[in-house]
Amino acid sequence: MLKLAVFDFDSTLMDGETIDFFAEELGLGEKVSRITEEAMSGRLDFFESLQQRVGLLKGLDYSVVEKISQNLPYMPGAIETIAELKKRGIKVVCFSGGFRSATGYAKDILGYDADFSNVLHQKDGKLTGLVGGDMMFNFSKGDMLQRLQGILGVSKEETLVCGDGANDLSMFAHAGTRVAFCAREILEKEANIIIKEKNLTLILEKI
Repeated sequence: MLKLAVFDFDSTLMDGETIDFFAEELGLGEKVSRITEEAMSGRLDFFESLQQRVGLLKGLDYSVVEKISQNLPYMPGAIETIAELKKRGIKVVCFSGGFRSATGYAKDILGYDADFSNVLHQKDGKLTGLVGGDMMFNFSKGDMLQRLQGILGVSKEETLVCGDGANDLSMFAHAGTRVAFCAREILEKEANIIIKEKNLTLILEKI
């Protein structure tokens, strides 16, 4: 019986990549999304790609970051799926290699219990191009999942994880139910549930 469900945020609970939306404001959308794709496909180290992409955002007004973070398009079925999992007594958590400005705001809207993500450093109301936080490395999600399982007393078999990119691989190693959601091939290979359609409620039919 499942007790813990962990979801990625960008391109899983949210339809798109938060950092790409930020980059579009600076006319750098294509450049940043290219780096994002390389990282999510496992061809680029996640930590290096994150530093590189955030560096390109230097100078962006933090008020713009907040506005975009509060107007993101959530994935069809996200609210309903989380509500149903919680109804079944499952703790629902979001792990994101993206940013607290987005995951923290979405928490009450989507209904998950907690979020772990990164923080964009700002000074004098503008991004400095620096970033810090819980989800900076390829191994971060797996590392945090193991700690969470220890705190909650939840086993691998009682854990569901859901994501779309290479930085979700580390948490796949510690979960009995592994959902690849509209995912890159590198993640599908390690999944035991594959969802190809942008509708999170399809997960409920498989668990």
